[in-house]
Amino acid sequence: MVHLCGNWHNETAHSNRGNTKDGGLQVSIVAGVDFGTLSVRISIFEKFRGVLGRATAEYPLQRSSDDPEFATQSHRAQMAALVQAMQEALRVSSIDGALIRAIALDTTGSSVIVVGKDLVPLSDYYLWCDHRAAGEAQEITEAAHRYQNNAGFEGIDWCGGVYSSEWGWSKLLHWLRNNPAQRAHFVTALEHCDMVAATLCGITDPDQLPRSICAMGHKWMWNERWGGLPPEDFLVSVDPLLTGVRAKIAGRFQTSDKLAGTLSPEWAARLGLASGIPIPTGAFDAHWDAVGANIRLGDVVNVIGTSTCIIGMSDQQNLIPGVCGVVPGSVYPDRVGIEAGLSAVGDIFQAIAHRAGSTVADLARATEKYVAAQTGLLRLTWDNGDRTVLVNPALGGVTFGWNLSHTAADEFFAAIEGTAMHTRIVLDRMEHHGTRIHRVINGGGIPQRNSTLNQVYANVLNKPVLVTTGDVTSLGSVIFAFLAAGDFPTIEEAQDALCPPFITYHPEPTAVARAEDLYQLFRGVYFALGTPDAAPVPWGGLLPALRKLRQQTPLTS
Repeated sequence: MVHLCGNWHNETAHSNRGNTKDGGLQVSIVAGVDFGTLSVRISIFEKFRGVLGRATAEYPLQRSSDDPEFATQSHRAQMAALVQAMQEALRVSSIDGALIRAIALDTTGSSVIVVGKDLVPLSDYYLWCDHRAAGEAQEITEAAHRYQNNAGFEGIDWCGGVYSSEWGWSKLLHWLRNNPAQRAHFVTALEHCDMVAATLCGITDPDQLPRSICAMGHKWMWNERWGGLPPEDFLVSVDPLLTGVRAKIAGRFQTSDKLAGTLSPEWAARLGLASGIPIPTGAFDAHWDAVGANIRLGDVVNVIGTSTCIIGMSDQQNLIPGVCGVVPGSVYPDRVGIEAGLSAVGDIFQAIAHRAGSTVADLARATEKYVAAQTGLLRLTWDNGDRTVLVNPALGGVTFGWNLSHTAADEFFAAIEGTAMHTRIVLDRMEHHGTRIHRVINGGGIPQRNSTLNQVYANVLNKPVLVTTGDVTSLGSVIFAFLAAGDFPTIEEAQDALCPPFITYHPEPTAVARAEDLYQLFRGVYFALGTPDAAPVPWGGLLPALRKLRQQTPLTS
């Protein structure tokens, strides 16, 4: 059992104004907030009745026609959307905002904002999908390996061996290089979840900032193993512009069983809530989505959307080569969180449909009766590069086995199989390095709309695949809000009470055997084509093997 910080009960015991009566029991109402790429969502829950109401509000994503890697967002616009969504959520819930006893929030990441005095933004967020810092990421990777050889700093190994343009240090270095007039005003940089929490709590002192270990551990190479952030001399070796920056990334580095603070009077008035209610330290959306999907030790959650974020937990802190984050406390506070993923999934499905002049829904219907390996196609889903385990953004999508009779539906099904097989590559790597995986939970929006995908995953992974029957977006935030309010002593008890049931897809023995044959071909090609120094491979057998699998498709298909 995971027991959260006991002082929450003391910190929140002074306020019962959020309690209502239900059969003599004290019943809390809380708000869970999820900041996505294009909108913020708020869910209001009562402890026993569950969801009372939900609301969303959108904010713009700034792109540039001159630079496809540019993606920014305004903090002011996001906070305005938060106010709008909260007002609507209270209205549809038919409750007084003064009844809300706690609020918790998750965000995208790594979405980084640079701030000056009093934590006033100096620019917009570098959103997670802003890739302008690719050059900086490569420099950090190269410097980290040089430094590792000389000084033994192991940080680069714990984030997969390759630093990403989607992560904190590369984005901050890009900002420092490209905003020379603003450098003198630079005070610190924050992750999105920490900036929102600090704003709501009225925190303006950088030394008092809440710093999410989930965010800092996965994206900023923070780890207690080496005293927190990377060493100063390593950062300076990347670029002298980083001199002194390490000390400016200050604050309270903590897991989500610790409070970021309490809601300030100013933001209480704006949101229509009571001031002084607790706000726990935030986290990334995928990690709290995994909590909302009822993750337990021995589970892996695939949060499947435009890409896939794979979240696991372990009771051991083992290095997993090629996995982009092994961080104690990033999911459950007393477990080791593991993050991996696929750079493209739903957006591949959408691209296939777009090229065919069709829709994903139509292609999904067309493939409902397809069986494992029947298309004779093998699809490497590297359309946005490889996030795990090769960690190579320069790769591209590849399809083997085409003939003149293949259709868009065939490619769509092969892409589903490809994402499932890539997921198995990741899970095999995790298991090989000590992570126990008994169940796979498919979360996100796509699995709830595509039963074929779930069955393919069960057959390829040869494990039960569980799919939540309800919407769990922001449910992780709801759970941590209830914990902050003192309503549940453990995460598991909150999950037992609040998480929706599963539909389970079991492996089908005949399909498992065919999927295994296809996977062995996939695995060989994956490492041979994706690894620069791979040993020579006898490619001549690949296409005949795919053709043979297609010819052996059962007549029932």
